[in-house]
Amino acid sequence: MEKSASNGEVTAVPVPDSWNFEPNERLLGLMSLSVRGVLARIKAEMVAGGGGGGGRPVIPMGHGDPSAFPCFRAAPEAVDAVAGALLSGEYNSYSTCVGLEPARRSIAQYLSRDLPYELSIDDVYLTNGCAQAIEIVCSVLARPGANILLPMPGYKFYEARAVFNGMEARYFDLLPEKDWEVDTDGVQALADKNTVAIVIINPGNPCGNVYSYEHLAKVAETARKLGIFVIADEAYAHLTFGERKFVPMGVFGAVAPVITLGSLSKRWLVPGWRLGWIVTNDPSGVFQRTKVAASIRTYHYICSDPTTFVQGAVPNLLENSKEEFFQKTIKILKESADICWEKLNGTNAITCPSKPMGSMFVMVKLDLSCLQDIKDDMDFCCRLAKEESVVVLPGRVVGCKDWLRITFAIDPPSLEDGLGRLKSFCLRHSKPAQ
Repeated sequence: MEKSASNGEVTAVPVPDSWNFEPNERLLGLMSLSVRGVLARIKAEMVAGGGGGGGRPVIPMGHGDPSAFPCFRAAPEAVDAVAGALLSGEYNSYSTCVGLEPARRSIAQYLSRDLPYELSIDDVYLTNGCAQAIEIVCSVLARPGANILLPMPGYKFYEARAVFNGMEARYFDLLPEKDWEVDTDGVQALADKNTVAIVIINPGNPCGNVYSYEHLAKVAETARKLGIFVIADEAYAHLTFGERKFVPMGVFGAVAPVITLGSLSKRWLVPGWRLGWIVTNDPSGVFQRTKVAASIRTYHYICSDPTTFVQGAVPNLLENSKEEFFQKTIKILKESADICWEKLNGTNAITCPSKPMGSMFVMVKLDLSCLQDIKDDMDFCCRLAKEESVVVLPGRVVGCKDWLRITFAIDPPSLEDGLGRLKSFCLRHSKPAQ
């Protein structure tokens, strides 16, 4: 029995045998698909185990946010643009549902520089970072029986949003022996009449790959053949430092319609500002005829908006950003990628199939047969954190059990320290020579 106050008197209220509400069961199993969720678990176990690492600082090599390190600070021009927008007093109101027109126009002009056609303001929809862009696109596509083709390894947030919306996620392979190219034959075998789209992440998360023009053309032709469109996740656009330069998927928008997802987060090193976009690269008008564009616009009426003063800063931010800032970031990432490649190739029980050419990550394969008392990739990461205070991401979170995703977007001295600790851990747990 519970007690209830009524008219100054306390009366007993019977407790029901059962309640009429219950949680959404789909949500309860999605934490295992979350990078942040799994890293939080690893860190919690590290703290519960006493911190480990002999009191040394924790080295975060598992997430994709380099902004905590002084060498990856935002450009002064970007900070000035946001501060100016806020201090102007002109951006304290709600924005229009799809985003402020000056911001959308600036993004259309910025992205059009790399395309063979001009984007219009109506092609651009602003979002709370790239994560909300994924949420919106998956919601727009959801219908009974629909399936979406996702890369393996890949960013599991797509699966989480697809499953939450009742879609089926089907996985095609990325081929490590071919610099993580898409297995287009596998894509065609997976697709059926209920397939709606294919996701391409370029530059690659989690693999650090960069696709060539020729390979992206092949993907576009495959999509056209299947009657589906391409979702191009370009959160790491232009963050390339190998032989291949970034080519936007929108270049092939006339072959197959493309929805491009992007943000300020990575190139401008401001993930906390939460400003992203959805862009329809569709010179043939397919998204208009199929009402996909109308659905994206309608969804914006029932979701939250990016912060108005950040939207207000976008025109000045894009106009005043200096190439020197971008080149500095690329220089540090290249240096860090080189360190990673060299150090990992000298580490027992770890194989790095290809040198990263872009983004902030590299995938490496664990050889558990060389290690003693390590059960799998999750066990490896938890014990590494406890013993060495180094946090890396288990490969299962990106679809590859007994692999690791390592982030090299930290300051180079910390990276060298972290990779040295990783090597020591592997040596300590190596099986004795026979």
